[in-house]
Amino acid sequence: MDDVSLGLMLDLVGTFVFGLSGATLAVRRDFDIFGILVLAMAAALAGGVIRDVLLGATPPAAFSDTRYIGAAALAAGAAFVGYRVIERLAKPVMLLDALGLGLFAVSGCRKALEAGLDPMPAVILGVVTAVGGGALRDMLVAEPPRVLREEVYALAALIGAIIVVAGEAMALPPGWAAAIGVVMTAGFRIVSVWRGWNAPRAPGSGKAR
Repeated sequence: MDDVSLGLMLDLVGTFVFGLSGATLAVRRDFDIFGILVLAMAAALAGGVIRDVLLGATPPAAFSDTRYIGAAALAAGAAFVGYRVIERLAKPVMLLDALGLGLFAVSGCRKALEAGLDPMPAVILGVVTAVGGGALRDMLVAEPPRVLREEVYALAALIGAIIVVAGEAMALPPGWAAAIGVVMTAGFRIVSVWRGWNAPRAPGSGKAR
């Protein structure tokens, strides 16, 4: 699989997974079918749009390639029809969010490197891509974005992006580096929720006491 095919696959799978997380949350909040579609689109597309705009790749892929909107719409439909099946999972929104986080951290960092960015800016852009959709999704349902809350979130995305940069430096096959980055990001996120890990807080703050 060439780099273009790998990047597109990561993007589309990430779009579907994040869309499913947004749509599942919308059904849980008793949104109608239009609300489910809007939340799915927001979660699925926002991170990639931010990434492409910052890279100067306009119009963003989400608007120039109908497969992105199609993947998000498919996710909305899947949640609308199969919500009861999805809810049988333990913490389905968190699990989908963790997988989407890994996919977008990797795809965002890869696209930044391919655009000629240095490793550090590429890592930052990978993190921004990963957290953008989830942040907009949470704000639309009047929740503080997960990236700002107690659970480890951006740090997990950071791990995935760093793995991509390290894989590039060590000349690892792109597919292997991408797979490791996705698994490590999603795994770290899931374990952090399971174990109750928090990012460091300022001394004297409520959570630090």
